[in-house]
Amino acid sequence: MSQSDKKLLENMSMAGKAIAVLTSGGDAQGMNAAVRAVVRMGIYVGAKVYFIKEGYQGMVDGGHNIKEAIWDDVSSILQLGGTAIGSARCMDFKERAGRLKAACNLVMHSITNLCVIGGDGSLTGANQFREEWSGLLADLVKDGRLTPDLAKQHSHLNIVGMVGSIDNDFCGTDMTIGTDSALHRIMEVVDAITTTAQSHQRTFVLEVMGRHCGYLALVTGLVSGADYIFIPESPPEDGWEDELCNILMESRNRGVRLNIIIVAEGAIDKYGKAITSEDVKNLATQRLGFDTRVTVLGHVQRGGTPSAFDRILASRMGVEAVITLLEASPETPACVVSLTGNQAIRVPLMECVQMTKDVQKAMNEGQFDTAIQLRGRSFQSNFRTYQLLAHKGEVQKKSGFRIGIMNVGAPAAGMNAAVRAAVRCGIKEGHSMCVIHDGFEGLSKGEIEEFSWGSVAGWTGKGGSLLGTKRVLPAKIMGKIAEQIKQHKLSALIIIGGFEAVEGVLQLTGGRGDFEELCIPMCIIPATISNNVPGSDFSIGADTALNTIVETCDRIKLSASGTKHRVFIIETMGGYCGYLATMSGLAAGADAAYIFEDHFTMRDLQANVEHLSQKMKGSVRRGLVIRNENSNSNYTTDFVFNLYSEEGKGIFDCRKNVLGHMQQGGCPSPFDRNYSSKLGAKSVKWLSEQLQKCYRQGRVFANSDDSACLLGMRQRALVFQPLSSLQAQADFQ
Repeated sequence: MSQSDKKLLENMSMAGKAIAVLTSGGDAQGMNAAVRAVVRMGIYVGAKVYFIKEGYQGMVDGGHNIKEAIWDDVSSILQLGGTAIGSARCMDFKERAGRLKAACNLVMHSITNLCVIGGDGSLTGANQFREEWSGLLADLVKDGRLTPDLAKQHSHLNIVGMVGSIDNDFCGTDMTIGTDSALHRIMEVVDAITTTAQSHQRTFVLEVMGRHCGYLALVTGLVSGADYIFIPESPPEDGWEDELCNILMESRNRGVRLNIIIVAEGAIDKYGKAITSEDVKNLATQRLGFDTRVTVLGHVQRGGTPSAFDRILASRMGVEAVITLLEASPETPACVVSLTGNQAIRVPLMECVQMTKDVQKAMNEGQFDTAIQLRGRSFQSNFRTYQLLAHKGEVQKKSGFRIGIMNVGAPAAGMNAAVRAAVRCGIKEGHSMCVIHDGFEGLSKGEIEEFSWGSVAGWTGKGGSLLGTKRVLPAKIMGKIAEQIKQHKLSALIIIGGFEAVEGVLQLTGGRGDFEELCIPMCIIPATISNNVPGSDFSIGADTALNTIVETCDRIKLSASGTKHRVFIIETMGGYCGYLATMSGLAAGADAAYIFEDHFTMRDLQANVEHLSQKMKGSVRRGLVIRNENSNSNYTTDFVFNLYSEEGKGIFDCRKNVLGHMQQGGCPSPFDRNYSSKLGAKSVKWLSEQLQKCYRQGRVFANSDDSACLLGMRQRALVFQPLSSLQAQADFQ
């Protein structure tokens, strides 16, 4: 928590106030993390916090459905899917008589702060409830169900919303709670299908949720490399049947053994007629004779454990919701806590609801371009990237430029997706795309191969580095590298990697005075599980590693269910960067996280042991402590384990797990596949502009500071930053 946040909370106590939290509408993974955050943050600021069970129905029925929550009530719910406090569709609340009952029940518990987690219907209902509040209280006084004094004491109701919806169909936020987890479920199925389909040369039609919004189908299509997608916001043109058949045949003729078609359940043609998964299957079977199967995922997408992203998103939103209620006044309109880029922000609730309704109106009127625009920046970006990478289509006239792509440093899940995107985008721009095997060492040896469109088919979902990657830096082999760049006529370089990539490119640009061949544009794409590259909020691979750590912590915690009084010490990777330890601590519900950036002493260690000793006297008799591998050279993982074991004797026992290289392995998460694809495509677009700028008299010459840049996520957008400007932001030693 920042110092400004601590100061705010010190000055704005909610002592004597009450907050209620409810989940409404369809369930979504991550709702429990939001409930947990509201409860614990509310208790932290001195408020009484109440569960309202079974959504609005519980508010109307009252009684045991409205229950005060204590700290331990939300232990062990972080990793659960669905909603632990229940949800229900409530017809009673749609009637004024039902809302009168609900208002009376809230006043009887002195609740005037309401946190609603649900979709647009649930949030619209909450706003209506707030607007009617004074009138409802007046009617209750008139009926003799409330005293005038009680009504006066509870004269206004504050509302804050969080959107829980796997469809990501609410405007005003980049991601809703549950969407990332749903994508995880879908990609698990796609990855499983891929193996069986390739064995038999099959075509799979996958139907995903999305009655009114095609987000899940769109992103699934992008991160799975699907041949075709059908989404409500972009109906296919007339003759789509011929186009689809041509794409499938062209793919098979290139030797591809698998075809994937993604259909949103609300897919339509431009006349509003439904396009079903069975329609698509019959087309591929009857016209092409392909062995075609349909898989309808249904409610599988809602189920399972929430992803690390959803746990962190929901936790941050829950904290922000309570702070919003802290700052609320009678004039404060109902708002929604939303995600924009990497920031949790507040937006007016009804403004978002109206935008969501405007999308449906535009689609009903056939204004599909407008609908895509109204969906927001994230949807548009995904749509453009899918269109760019899915089909070869018309290729621009040959540019004559040759762009080299390499991986440097340790492997990170998502590297292959970035290579695929760069290769395909480069081919569409008219460039020759050359891959370099084994990093700078491979470049010095001339291990360079030109790739075609089909060379990267199926690369999106593969972990590790198919190009090979090494930590060798170019300083001692600069002459050989310059010679190979000249021999293979490379006009630009894309370097995908972590800190070694940054150091390597700085060495290359430093050698431009001695080797003119190095005077070419260079772009770094950050890829490292440590997420320690300067100039970017996110690095490729960090999300996958984070999910691996969190899944492991979940399993480790479950292993304690048959025992009592046990504390687990987990060591994560990350070098000197505490990102993985901090975020996995938040997502897994750790009692403590030790990181290099937050200096800790023996007193801190002792305080944590005492905290766990007290915790063991309660209902939750296990503990989780996470330590970043280089957090302290003296207080090693073994030291922490031995200290906890000794001090916990007779109270709890300890177990130690060093996760090691399993954090670097596995298939990339949907987030990493998506993020990598966007970075790969955008890097080529930027290089194309640079090459046009620095092409003079039949050759490329680039020697300015801005000709070697890092592409990363900063301030909610993908931006290019000259590498020289980032040197001061990193401690290279």
